[in-house]
This record gives sequence, structure tokens and C-alpha cells, in this order.
Amino acid sequence: MPKNRNVFSSLLSRAASRVVHGLWRHAQRAGAVSAERPGPYAFRRIGEGTRLAFPQGTLFGTEWIELGACCVVGAEVTLTAGMMPDLDLGPDTVLRLGDGVVLGRGSHVVADGAGAGVTIGNDVFCGPYVYITSTNHSYDDPHQPIGRQWPRSAPVEIGAGSWLGTGAVVLPGARLGRNTVVAAGSVVRGEVPDHAVVAGAPAKVVRRWDPGEGWLPPLRTPPPVPVPEGVTGGQLAALARLGVPESGTAGVEAGRLDGAAGPGPAPPADREGSDDGMRTP
Repeated sequence: MPKNRNVFSSLLSRAASRVVHGLWRHAQRAGAVSAERPGPYAFRRIGEGTRLAFPQGTLFGTEWIELGACCVVGAEVTLTAGMMPDLDLGPDTVLRLGDGVVLGRGSHVVADGAGAGVTIGNDVFCGPYVYITSTNHSYDDPHQPIGRQWPRSAPVEIGAGSWLGTGAVVLPGARLGRNTVVAAGSVVRGEVPDHAVVAGAPAKVVRRWDPGEGWLPPLRTPPPVPVPEGVTGGQLAALARLGVPESGTAGVEAGRLDGAAGPGPAPPADREGSDDGMRTP
């Protein structure tokens, strides 16, 4: 008899698990925010193909927030304009995401208000738990609690094509150039030039692209080669079974597969590989 109860309990537990997971998937689909289904939020603009995953983080001041096309905003991401809800921030956009921006799960983008907004360029990718803010606590008065003192604010700009690793923090007044890389856990303030890699707290430039000499210091690994157009799953599996071709049959087979697929597109000039331990999502 106890055995029967165990079987029944196991079947009931499995059924309950399926129901819970099914309901959660339905909630995720129904609760996602897009231009066609903005939910309760009055964004100034949501571009075509943009989606905010459910559950969303804190969202307020959405009337002053613009989201470009084809953005991916992960679950529990906070987007705020103004220091608190229900403020009149004037006629201008305060927080702007360009096209193709990716914000990883749990990230925060906090824009203070007019004159201290946040602008994120096209194709900026952010890992999970990135924090970008144009406002920060001040501690000028040693006799007042820091949280009660008026904050300092300055606009933030992140250049197109940049990549911010997991847990990166971008402070007020930061201006990141085009195609910059911010290492995971770094704290960025001030100016960062185009095509630079920064790391540390505070972040410092550890690598830069020079038009005449390339990456300085040089990359220690070659750039990854994209899969050529036309390569089938079977061909990729055959290469995986062969391992890394060095010579002999493996090299011949790899050349045969490559020839069958054609030369494929060249990698973009601004997408150089690196060995800084950061990957796009």
C-alpha cells in the first residue's frame, strides 16, 4: 500500500510541475512588451521587432523613453527616466536605446532627467546585470545621510557597436566611443576612445586599435572564422568528429568541405576577436 501512495504522489507531482511550467510559459508570452502589445506602459517609442521579456523590472517615466527597432531587453531589466515616478521631465527624450540594443537579464539603465539623459547607440550588447546611470549619490555634507543629499548628475553616452560585460557599471558623465569593450565587473567613468578595451575599477584602457599597427598590444589568438554559407549540419558534424585538422586526411576532408561551401563572407572589420574573456550573448 505505501508503494501505491508513492506512485500516485510521484504522478501528481509530475502533473503539477507540467501545469506550473505551462502557466509560466504562457505568462512569459502574454507579459512580454512590444510595440503591438505595450501593456500598461506608455513608451514614447517602441521600434518594430523590439521585445521586453517578462517579468519586467522597474519601469517608470516611460513617456520619456525611446526604444529603437529590434532591441532585446531581458527579464527583470529596469528602465527609468527621472529620479522618481510622475515627474514632468519636459519635451525631450531622456533615455534612448538605438536599434539592435541587447540588455541582459537584471540590467539597470537609470536616466536622471533633462540635461542628464542616457543615450545608447545602435548594436550595443550588454551582458547580465549591467548598471548604467546618469545620477549618483553625493557626500559633500558630512553631517547629512548620503541618501538624503542631492545627487550629482551628468549625461551618459555609449557608442554604437560596443559590448559591456557582465556586471559592468557606467557612471554619470561617461562617454564611450564606438565599438568599445568593457570587461566584466569594470567601473567606467570619463571618456573612452573608439575601438578600445577597458577593464578594472576604475576602468583603464588595456588595448586599443591603431589603424596602422592593428591591436596594441597584439591579440594572442586569431579572430574566429564564421561558418561559411551553405555548410550543412552534417558537414559540421563530420568536422567535429575529425577534430582540429592538422594534415593528411583530416586536412583534405576539411578542404573538401570548405570548397563545397564556397568562400563565405569575410568577417567585419570592426568585429575583431579578442582574448579578454568576453563573448556576445
